[in-house]
Amino acid sequence: MDSRLAAILRAALLAAALCLLLVPAMAARAETRVALVIGNGGYANLEPLRNPVNDASDVADSLRSLGFEVMTDTNLTLAGMTTLIGDFLEAAQTADVSLLYYAGHGFQIDGRNYLVPVDASLRSRDDIRNWTIELNAITEELEGTPGIHLVFLDACRNNPLSSTAPSLEGPKRDGLARVGDAAGFLFAFATQPDNVAYDGVGRNSFFAQALLGHLNTPGQDIASMMIAVRRDVLAATGGNQVPWENSSLTRQFEFAPGDDGAAPETLLWQVAATARDPDLMRIYLDRYPEGPHVADVKAFLAESEEALPPAGTVVASRDLPPSDALADSLWDVIRRTRLRPLVEVYLEHNPDGAHVAEARKLLADLPRPDDPGAAPELLCERLATHPRDATANTAGVPLSQLRMNAATAIDACRTAAAAHPEMPHYTALLARATAAAGDEAGAIRLYRDAADRGDLRAMTSLGLITETGDGVPRDLPAAAALYEKAAAGGFADGAINLAVMLVKGEGVPQDVPRAARLLARASEDGSAIATYNLGVLALNGIAGTATEAYDHFLAATRLGEPLGYQAAALLLDQGEGRPRDPETAAELLLRGVASDNGQAYSRIAGDRVQVSADTVRATQTRLKTAGFYDGAIDGLVGPRLRAALTAWRQGGFLATGS
Repeated sequence: MDSRLAAILRAALLAAALCLLLVPAMAARAETRVALVIGNGGYANLEPLRNPVNDASDVADSLRSLGFEVMTDTNLTLAGMTTLIGDFLEAAQTADVSLLYYAGHGFQIDGRNYLVPVDASLRSRDDIRNWTIELNAITEELEGTPGIHLVFLDACRNNPLSSTAPSLEGPKRDGLARVGDAAGFLFAFATQPDNVAYDGVGRNSFFAQALLGHLNTPGQDIASMMIAVRRDVLAATGGNQVPWENSSLTRQFEFAPGDDGAAPETLLWQVAATARDPDLMRIYLDRYPEGPHVADVKAFLAESEEALPPAGTVVASRDLPPSDALADSLWDVIRRTRLRPLVEVYLEHNPDGAHVAEARKLLADLPRPDDPGAAPELLCERLATHPRDATANTAGVPLSQLRMNAATAIDACRTAAAAHPEMPHYTALLARATAAAGDEAGAIRLYRDAADRGDLRAMTSLGLITETGDGVPRDLPAAAALYEKAAAGGFADGAINLAVMLVKGEGVPQDVPRAARLLARASEDGSAIATYNLGVLALNGIAGTATEAYDHFLAATRLGEPLGYQAAALLLDQGEGRPRDPETAAELLLRGVASDNGQAYSRIAGDRVQVSADTVRATQTRLKTAGFYDGAIDGLVGPRLRAALTAWRQGGFLATGS
């Protein structure tokens, strides 16, 4: 950045410093949050980018709802960026949290990162100094301020200088370079340093879409959020794009402080059950086709089928109960899932609700899931995504469901794969659709093609085919090699499958310690199943202790595996690895009753009760306090307790606000 630009930024900081001298000491105040959000896509002299304007708009809306004062604009010239950055740096001087989100062209030269205005003309090294903004010029000005600083860069596209200035001196690498580690910063990149991120095929880039899917998760610290973002982007791209961050934060930070409460799918089920709303039930099935409440939803729909109107029919007389808490719970699900059908239900039943303005804005931004004009890439993802690759914004599709739409999925995925040879993930999705259509040989050829080009899901799927001998000769060492390669790329399913082989000693020499290390790495990368399996290994004395098993089971619940609740509760109930604690065991069991597939309910209210009378009494007490149980606190399981547990499963989180 040239001296003129630096002078403007320094002037803004000086003005802020003088203002500080005139402000008297204040009493304790709420945390102040400021954000600068820029989206540049309409470049005059470089390749235009399709997503940054949408990315910036959507991120800005989410940050406003989370209490940030947002300074934002799109398609900014150098002058516009300079002015807006100066305003942001001034506000950051007194903020507890400052955040920069930039989407657009960005590049590195000599290990330094540059953000590119839309009017930039880059032909020489002097042009870089005169037409771009160096990231370090911004972060160095923030270093002396007291707050924490969060920098999100969805700017790792192909180096634009490769075509506009091919003879420019100095190393020109794709992506962005690593950054410094001054205290109080978190730098989050859309992909690893020196690598390229995809611009995205829908409304948002893969990185922005994942970020939007997790910003509103209550009680989630930023480190856990970035693990979830990385997991979603890795799944959505078959491992070809892996977000990266460098943190030197000096304190924890949560975008949405509070209790972590219920998962979105549990809240959606409970809102649907409390409202007895078939449209919400159908939305649940569409979004969570393998969710823990699928059996509950199908039972409700089957019992009500004769009374139900055709899917999608608007019935004006059917309203949600007049409960602000119920509407707020539905809005919480909407903020965390960004599902258009849920927004439509909210607006239909709450025309004067507290979140109507936000809902209308969100409705205008979100694409229709059944849009016949949708891009083939989006149709391919919607119809063929593997259930284990489900993200905050994209549902997985069971093979049985994919079979019903196999022809449509094949057409869409074939078009997407041809249009994006740089993204083998569409070839992997085409392979899955081809397998669903019954063409095993064709699917295997496509899986091999995608795996050879680096798609981690294809490697894992091909490994499973090779391990089971499904359409190819069974070859356990070859399967293990495929899992090994997927695991090395950071793909949790590859690591889990390889760990199972290592525990059993099938196809590879038995190596339980290595299996545990693989599961631990997958757990660190955000795999709930790997974390739960670590608990099982520890509980059985294979790798770890009962105390470690308890920690693993609780960690699995935080990552989205609700079966961890009942597993942890049983350890506390029995005093295995931890002192007996009926009160906490009851709390965990109730969370499991509301969240899992029925196992926790069976533990306490099945034909053979598997918890102590003390834990039953603690459960009765908690249910009575919440207004679900009116029987005796006697430690006995009878019809009243079973009815209370059923009611809790259908609405406990709504009643308690947990």
